[in-house]
Amino acid sequence: MEYLSLIGTVTILNVLAAMSPGPDFVVVVRNSLCYSRRSGVYTSLGISAGLLIHLFYCAAGIGLIISKSVVLFSIIKVLGAGYLIYLGAASILSKSSRLDLKETAIGTDMEPFQALKSGFLTNVLNPKVTLFLLSMFTFVIGKDTPLYVILIISVIILLTALIWFSIVSTFFTQKKVQKVFFKYEHLINTFLGLILIFLGVKVALTFLTL
Repeated sequence: MEYLSLIGTVTILNVLAAMSPGPDFVVVVRNSLCYSRRSGVYTSLGISAGLLIHLFYCAAGIGLIISKSVVLFSIIKVLGAGYLIYLGAASILSKSSRLDLKETAIGTDMEPFQALKSGFLTNVLNPKVTLFLLSMFTFVIGKDTPLYVILIISVIILLTALIWFSIVSTFFTQKKVQKVFFKYEHLINTFLGLILIFLGVKVALTFLTL
């Protein structure tokens, strides 16, 4: 297949990008630990939905327009930074979610829509995702790349995120992992919150350098 090497290259780059610690990873871990595996999976679905938005405008060429417009890209940066800082503050100020691991925690789980929304907003407001996908479409995928190849690559990107973050959610909802979490819940929530705030501030600082 003529474009097999291209698809392979994009797949490897995307897997490495998905596995790199970032806002998406932190949100999935926190929702999985504080609520449930289901919440983590729904958060993963939200992340994939956010990626779908990025893929659409990158493939349509809108990503290039955003990258060339200081105003539009600055708006994305400010919104993304603000949301990350909000999530971080909420994590630090959150009350204990200590559960009895032997019983079903009725009423303590996130609503599916809330989990979806947290994953979606975290991803869609992350300007680094815009830059990563735009760089792939600009430098890896040429203007003459057939539509079916772009569709295959888009599906691979979506499935990679969904599968990887579902694995992350499954790992962090194991009972042994949960026991450690519940023992040090406040410290872990504070640590994850500080990471989110740090990432938000980092995005905001890049806005100031524009």
